[in-house]
Amino acid sequence: MLTCVKKKVMEKTMRTARFSFAVVTLSDKGSLGLREDTSGPYLIDCLKKEGYQLADYEIMADKHDGIVAKLLELVESGVDLIVTTGGTGPAPTDVTPEATREVIERETPGISEAMRAASLLKTPHAMLSRGCSGIRGTSLIINLPGSLKAARENIEVVLPALPHALDKINGGTSDCGTA
Repeated sequence: MLTCVKKKVMEKTMRTARFSFAVVTLSDKGSLGLREDTSGPYLIDCLKKEGYQLADYEIMADKHDGIVAKLLELVESGVDLIVTTGGTGPAPTDVTPEATREVIERETPGISEAMRAASLLKTPHAMLSRGCSGIRGTSLIINLPGSLKAARENIEVVLPALPHALDKINGGTSDCGTA
């Protein structure tokens, strides 16, 4: 007989296993091999544990045109969830939100606001995050900060809502109050 905990894990995995995800780490130093990517591998492990299927992982420079091209490639290949990490701060080289806004068709401001609100309880620097999120086609794109600590804290905020969000984006008809 299944324990309650095992049953809940199986139910969660069954809800998420049909969804693919990609992680794109945006770091000029990381793309040159000058900085180890810790947030990308963490996010991959976290989402796999939730039952999502890894479709792609890449470390690339935080350059507008490259980000746009990569996000469009992932959307066109049918990836359900695209998580970026890095490039969301106020530095002149941080252009991830601008590139993401160019790709998305509809914003999901509640996701971004929830992450900033939760982070603000831990550090005043959270108000400097410019990350955004949104939908293009049937893909949900979410910008996370680049540090491992901030990426971990932010993904934990959105994890509970992701299965329902992805289901709805992909045409699911369940009511929001019952999913």
